[in-house]
Amino acid sequence: MSSQSQPVPFTADDYRARMTRAADTAAEAGLAGVLVAPGPDLVYLTGYRPVNTERLTVLVLTPGQDPVLVVPTLEAPDAEKAVGAPALTLRDWTDGKDPYAVTAPLLDGHGRFGISDNAWAMHLLGLQRTLPDTSYVSLTEALPMLRAVKDAPELERIAAAGAAADATYGEILKVRFSGRKETDIAAELAGLLKRFGHSQVDFTVVGSGPNGANPHHEAGERTIERGDMVVLDFGGLKHGYGSDTSRTVHVGEPTAEEQRVHDIVREAQEAGCEAVRPGVACQEIDRAARAVITEFGYGERFIHRTGHGIGVTTHEPPYMIEGEEQPLVPGMCFSVEPGIYLPGRFGVRIEDIVTVTEDGGRRLNNTARELAIVE
Repeated sequence: MSSQSQPVPFTADDYRARMTRAADTAAEAGLAGVLVAPGPDLVYLTGYRPVNTERLTVLVLTPGQDPVLVVPTLEAPDAEKAVGAPALTLRDWTDGKDPYAVTAPLLDGHGRFGISDNAWAMHLLGLQRTLPDTSYVSLTEALPMLRAVKDAPELERIAAAGAAADATYGEILKVRFSGRKETDIAAELAGLLKRFGHSQVDFTVVGSGPNGANPHHEAGERTIERGDMVVLDFGGLKHGYGSDTSRTVHVGEPTAEEQRVHDIVREAQEAGCEAVRPGVACQEIDRAARAVITEFGYGERFIHRTGHGIGVTTHEPPYMIEGEEQPLVPGMCFSVEPGIYLPGRFGVRIEDIVTVTEDGGRRLNNTARELAIVE
């Protein structure tokens, strides 16, 4: 699939298989089932994307039982239109009724359930009040691999999103940086992501000069000057799947130190990508990249994890961080993005999305990683 073509749509059978796998995985983890609130988990499992509100909407997945989606009556027509709707049973409730009483018969009154991280506290408390002997654990904690391994159609979508982000970077190198505000460059990045097919822009980090030493700096009113290092980190969703890439550019010729720091980060990023292969623990990717930066004396200036998963959201498990012993599996997709941040001066970050293959890893971002010179 090219970056501009449309992917083959997911079917009800695709969503049925995902829901079955989620219920089975929950059983293997010792859970009585999974409760899925509106958000990325529900989109992934059913294709349904309602707004999360005070009215309870929850997908109930229990081993050996048909999936049930509890929805407000006024939203039932929209739920029925979801691609995954034929693979589940809808159970609606009307205003004035107790939605937790509607949901309770679907649950083991003494069970432990996984629940979406973004479920509203009022809904969780309502369930606990109705079923006081139940207990709950976040899905990220209980089923961290729920969305982690992508199938071929998902990989095509992530690759297309990555290609669109690469095209965006290619175009932004042509614009003038000096004399313009960070917000100007951020707006151009957002426009380019949309031009190349993104339906949603999640972030456009433009950190110039000292602002680049803040990894999550939001583009501000600072005017970019000649001599600035500029960190660019941008991404969003295309065809429902994420992109996320970072490159660092320089306005005019860099100093020897700036070039050296960039070279170190590039070497660290290469080491992280080269470490990717099935069976390797996630933490080993972090260790590989961090070892290079530490060797050159900047270990204390690498102040974040090396990477995060990506899929229907731009940040999700697994995480490339010390202590994460989850082994890599073919089909996992995540960022490799080491950086060095010198407070009050400048920062450097280089990031690609990588997918695990049968015998290694494959980058889904392929723009040049050398320090680009812009005007």
